[in-house]
Amino acid sequence: MLSWALTFLVVALIAGLLGFTSIAGAAMGVAKILFFVFLVLFVVSLVMHLVRGRSA
Repeated sequence: MLSWALTFLVVALIAGLLGFTSIAGAAMGVAKILFFVFLVLFVVSLVMHLVRGRSA
């Protein structure tokens, strides 16, 4: 999931440099959404790991 966010970030930066502002804006929006989804899933995973603790 994070790789998709980074991919869209790179696409947005390249499109911005070349002057395709609408494509850059759309790619940056997708990258931002995917990054926050990844961040929420990471925090949920971390909390679940801490709550369960070690099983052995």
